[in-house]
Order: sequence, then C-alpha cells, then structure tokens
Amino acid sequence: MNFEPRELLRRMFDAAVEAAQPEHCIPRFLPAPPRGRTVVIGAGKASAAMARALETHWPGELEGLVVTRYGYAVPCERIEIVEAAHPVPDAAGMTAARRILDRVRDLTPDDLVICLVSGGGSALLALPGEGIMLEDKQAVSRALLKSGATISEMNCVRRHLSAVKGGRLAAACHPAQVVSLLISDVPGDSPMDIASGPTVADPTTCEDALEILRRYGIEVPGVVRRHLESGAGETLKPGDERLARCRTQLVATPQMALEAAARVARAAGVTPVILGDSIEGEAKDVGKVMAGIARQVGLHGQPAVRPCVLLSGGETTVTVRGNGRGGRNVEFLLSLAIALDGLPDTFAIAGDTDGVDGQEEIAGAIVTPDTLARAWAHGIRPRDALAANDGHGFFEALGDSVVTGPTLTNVNDFRAILLS
Repeated sequence: MNFEPRELLRRMFDAAVEAAQPEHCIPRFLPAPPRGRTVVIGAGKASAAMARALETHWPGELEGLVVTRYGYAVPCERIEIVEAAHPVPDAAGMTAARRILDRVRDLTPDDLVICLVSGGGSALLALPGEGIMLEDKQAVSRALLKSGATISEMNCVRRHLSAVKGGRLAAACHPAQVVSLLISDVPGDSPMDIASGPTVADPTTCEDALEILRRYGIEVPGVVRRHLESGAGETLKPGDERLARCRTQLVATPQMALEAAARVARAAGVTPVILGDSIEGEAKDVGKVMAGIARQVGLHGQPAVRPCVLLSGGETTVTVRGNGRGGRNVEFLLSLAIALDGLPDTFAIAGDTDGVDGQEEIAGAIVTPDTLARAWAHGIRPRDALAANDGHGFFEALGDSVVTGPTLTNVNDFRAILLS
C-alpha cells in the first residue's frame, strides 16, 4: 500500500472542495458586457467568493450587492458584501434582500444583472411574503430542518413564503437581461432548488407546499397557513414573460467535485467508483446501505476490487429525535461505522463541502477500522450516540473531526469509503 488512508481521504475531500472554488469555475461563464449598466446581486455561502472572481475578471464597470453566511465574506472593491445567518434566517438577511430589490429597480433593456447563486441562499435571502413576519419564517425553517424533509421539499415551502424566491427576484429585474451563475448544492442540480430559485420559474404550487407541511406534521403559524391556502404565495410559472430574458448557467456541481476526488484516487493507485452525485435519504439508512456495498467489495470484489474507493454525493436528511450535537454527515458516518463493525482495512470520510455540518463549524469526520473499539475504550456507546443524534460529540471525543474553516463554496456533501 503506497498511501496512508487518512491522508488520502483528506486529499480527496480537499480536491472536491477545490474543484468548486469560484476562482476556477466563474471566469469561463461570464457574459458579454452590456450597453448599459452591469449590476451584480446574489446570495449563498459561495456568493462572496463568486463576486470576487467575477470582479477580478470583468472587463468593464459594475456595481452590486451579495449576501453570504457569517464568516464567509471576502474583500471586493466594487461589489458590497454583507453577511447574514444560516440555516435559520435573521434580520440581516431580510435587510439584505430588501436592499438587493432596491438595487434592481428601474433597470432598462440595455442593462445586465448577473445573479450569483449558491447553496445557503434560501436562508440568506430572507424576505417573507406579504403579511408574514420574520419570526414566522424562522419557526417554519426550524421545524423543516428537524422534520426529515428533503431539500427539495423544504425549498418548495420556502419559495411559497418568500417575496424574492421562486422567480420573483428575476421579475424585479425586468426588463433587464438576467444571467444567473449557479453553484449547485442540491441532488439533481435543479435550478429551482438552488437557493430556492430566485431567478427561475417554479412549476410547484402553494398546495404542494401545504401537502409537504401535512406530510411531516409541521404546525405553522396561522398567517403562514392563510398565505398558502389563499394562493397569495404563488410563484412565477414557466412561460412568464418577465423571465423571457433570463439565462441560467451551472458553473460547479457535485459531480465535478466527485470527479476531482476520483483523479486523486487514481494517482494513488486506487480505483474510484462513483456511486452517484444525488443520493438522498435518512442519513443513518444511507450509512447502512453504504456499509453493505463496502462488504460486497470485501467479500466478492464487486463493484471493484481492493484497493478502491466508493465516492458519492448528494444530501441526506436527519429526523432529529435526540439532543446531541449532530449533522447529516457525522450521522451517516456513525451509522456506517456501526454497520461496518470494524471491517478490516476500511476507512471513510464524509463532510459538507461548505465546511459546516449541521450548525457546527465542523465539516465532518473520519471513520477507521478501530473507531468503535476506541469509542468503547472512552466509555462511549456508539448506538446511544446515534440515538441522541450526537455525531459531532462522538467523533470529537475520538479526535476524528474534520475542520476546514469556511471553504467559500458549497457543492453539498462528499462521502468516500476507502477499502485498502
């Protein structure tokens, strides 16, 4: 074996993050300068870094405002960067959304709006629909995050409670040309689910949002229910003339990140197997399934023989029932470790490419063949930790947390299971 497993896993994760850095993926997708003004707007964990890359490579005048997560700002000269809260919105995000709308008022057909969108924008661009208070949106956001709903389901609800999402921001820019540059953090890369689609049409309805709330048993404030039941929260639909001059371009995706990690693996003499870039489901269940695939490699050499690495991306969910410190990546890893039960020569890493798993400034963690044995030696019961949704507490106690700091990008979760 000509590699150290932990070190190789971390290099693959770092390569996945690096592949989605805006400085690499923004320049080749920039549109031609317009006859009129160029206004830059945007929201997301990567939006500030996207703004800096755009500003560096833009050949003419520009102005603008983007909102990013606290701690994710980078210096720009002509584009104003503001920070707000994620994953639950705050007043700073609401103020930023109002100011962005002000920036795009009274534009002409000669003007160009470049909208920089990445994961996290749903919370960061937080302007509730008419009659809904910020506190109402915060309550709905907290309930959705704990419910086990998929990101697509959560964003369907968010779109119909917003004054800027579901194509409304693009409508505010009309009749200017709008070019949206997107870094995808969602399974399937659907633009309407990236930051809840502020500049794209939305075929879903208020009734769809109500059905999601019913499905997960989520109680919402009366004003929210009335907003949806009345149809007041309806979004812009395909064919809306206000979206006729809008163009959307994906500049970075989870698949690109997985392919970058695969190149690192090949260079180390390890066969990469990409299982999928849009894997969803309850995190602990995905952990069990991935452990089964790893065992198939060990027993039957399928779908590859050792040394190999099973790579996957997407966004799992966690139905929160405990009071631990958790996130979907460490929940996946803890379930995986329990299911592997010390399988020899099997290592894993999982992390959110934005550097934040759940609400902790921890990207994820690493699993080794002796993870369970070391936990027991520390007096930690792995199954109890899983039941408490305490993945961060579990891996932190073992010294196996992966901490990156703000990565300034976000192409969702990265998972790698290395069989050496």
